[in-house]
Amino acid sequence: MKTILGLCAVVLVAGTAWLYHATRPKLVYGEFKGAPAASVAELAAHPKANMNKTWSIEGSIAKQCTSMGCFFFFSDGGQELRVDLAEIAMHAPKNRNGKRARVEGQIVPYGDGFQFWASAVEFK
Repeated sequence: MKTILGLCAVVLVAGTAWLYHATRPKLVYGEFKGAPAASVAELAAHPKANMNKTWSIEGSIAKQCTSMGCFFFFSDGGQELRVDLAEIAMHAPKNRNGKRARVEGQIVPYGDGFQFWASAVEFK
């Protein structure tokens, strides 16, 4: 009887672990290529000087699109940078405000200013 209960417990734990792994949201989108790191403040302060180069940035998400999660903002040193995920993660995990993310991509024109066009993102 103890053996049967033990096996049931093992199956229950293994099944729960598999179910969690199978249903948790994907946290990495795109493919990281090993771009050099840059600060959000530097890219936001000097966007024209950093265009046409691939950069890696990391920070805390300040604001995120509430409908689909397709963009968010990084804030650093009083500077704010919009990060667009539309090409790689149109439906990214939502409600990530205050959580960390790492992004690779390039600075591109956006409206009257600039944004960071992501080619890879990892939500932490």
